[in-house]
Amino acid sequence: MSEEYGANFITVTDDEGNEFELEHLDTMEFQGQTYMAFFPAVKEGEEVDEEEMGLILLKVIQENGEEILSTLDDDNEVEAVYGAFMEELFPDEEGEEP
Repeated sequence: MSEEYGANFITVTDDEGNEFELEHLDTMEFQGQTYMAFFPAVKEGEEVDEEEMGLILLKVIQENGEEILSTLDDDNEVEAVYGAFMEELFPDEEGEEP
């Protein structure tokens, strides 16, 4: 966790060793799997590239007895989980395609 951002933020490292901050929006169980929704973290006063500000979906998996976050590799899974989060986060709005 990064104390620079607060309790709802995490630092993740991708497969290439790059670290980046994410703001945790919600966690949900969907079809027997735990998923988490994030937005990229933005520091106050930092310029934002709108194309990089989309919803990030990660699933929680068990690896060697530890919980880790993993990307969703199946397009059908992405669409289904995205729709479920849109209904949860924005119940009065129509969901958009990922």
